Amino acid sequence: MNEQGPGSKVSAEQIRARLEIVAPFAHAVRSFSCTDGHEQIPGIAKSMGLRTMVGIWLDDDLEKNELELANALDIARSGHVDILAVGNEVLLRGDLTEDQLLDYMQRAKQGAPDVDVGYVDAYFKFVDHPRVTEACDVVLANCYPFWEGYPTQHALVYMKAMYHRAVAAANGKKVIISETGWPNVGTAEGEAVPSYEAALKYFVDTYQWAEAENIDIYYFSAFDETWKVAAEGDVGAYWGLWDGAGQPKYF
Repeated sequence: MNEQGPGSKVSAEQIRARLEIVAPFAHAVRSFSCTDGHEQIPGIAKSMGLRTMVGIWLDDDLEKNELELANALDIARSGHVDILAVGNEVLLRGDLTEDQLLDYMQRAKQGAPDVDVGYVDAYFKFVDHPRVTEACDVVLANCYPFWEGYPTQHALVYMKAMYHRAVAAANGKKVIISETGWPNVGTAEGEAVPSYEAALKYFVDTYQWAEAENIDIYYFSAFDETWKVAAEGDVGAYWGLWDGAGQPKYF
């Protein structure tokens, strides 16, 4: 939630209020954690008819990782998981080794044998780590032309190239774009400039391409989150399609 960063507790009421805003416009939602109240998201989302990509947050806190995994498997056994995302950019951040990540993925597969298991990272990591790609039932690729400094007039072309690099690495496995988006306020990244017009153009271009090519995309993000300024600078707070109060920014 807007000012609630990692480790903050979220309530079922908060989750339901946010999902009620999103549900009329989405087929599926992605969560990033299975602790601190986030474990309630999949069940509430399912009650609203949404598909779920349920994230297991992994980092260098090995004790917390065990709780994340245990909770995720409980959720899977409840029937509330369509895709289980084991880790988010842990290789990009260097929080875990490849072998450690593969162990978590294998344990997730053993504990949830009827659920597709994947891993989320930047698209090029699936080229760099073929063992991880092979372990995925589905490849979950983050594609951000903004963070690589591309201007909006070329952003969709470059995002397509990112996607197709992941497709080539996946060797026939399904590839989902697990994150992409564009901020509307903040400091430029190279030639990538945040603005209302740029963010709206990128969203429309991405949506139309995904619809035409039947590509699954989780757009980042639903809501503005002010807590992200600490990690990403001023631009981090303005990736939402809705503002922090739940008001639509573009319609």
